[in-house]
Amino acid sequence: MTRLLRSTLIIAAAALSFAAAKPAGQVNWIAKVQALPSGAHRIGNPEAKIKVIEYVSYTCPHCAAFEKEASGELAIGLIRGGKGSIEYRPYMRNIIDIAASLLVGCGDASQFALNHSIVMRSQEKWMANYQDSQPKRWAAIPDFAGRMRAVASDLRLYDQFEPRGYRRGDLDRCLADEAQSKKFALENQTAESIGAVNGTPSFLINDVPQDAHDWVSLRPALAALTR
Repeated sequence: MTRLLRSTLIIAAAALSFAAAKPAGQVNWIAKVQALPSGAHRIGNPEAKIKVIEYVSYTCPHCAAFEKEASGELAIGLIRGGKGSIEYRPYMRNIIDIAASLLVGCGDASQFALNHSIVMRSQEKWMANYQDSQPKRWAAIPDFAGRMRAVASDLRLYDQFEPRGYRRGDLDRCLADEAQSKKFALENQTAESIGAVNGTPSFLINDVPQDAHDWVSLRPALAALTR
């Protein structure tokens, strides 16, 4: 097992250990993942008193840093006991974000957390395949599905999913979901219109936009609610 894959198992390991040790009748909220109509995914108790929303771009290095710094503490300190949930809303800064978001959301909702973690934590590796000439070539491909496949192939995004049992055909079907990409765009426009996003990552706590774009800034706001 690679060091990268080991590092992406923080949430999954926490979920399994908690499931084994939890008292009878206590819900393992880390394992509760819901796919929402917009294409967002929520992890945790949908009735939690603390609801965090993250607008995430898969090409944003600050989003990758947040995943590495915050995911374990959020899973164990906020989500596990049911007092908090986190909803990940894809934010489209470019064509790569569209392809990556469609892939991360591919398959059953239970696969989302690890998909998200792997793509974020390997961002530097797969983004190293980016070349300045690629966007012009992608734009020249007439059909949406073809453009998405070209992005995934050029950046070797397929390599992040196929070792986990995804078949190329299934990934291509997810990449061809233009209707979902339009839902992403519509939700992003709504968020921008109400001032919910002014960079990535952007956060809301209980629907209130936060002046925070990293874990160092967001953590005190959450700590004040969990005392």
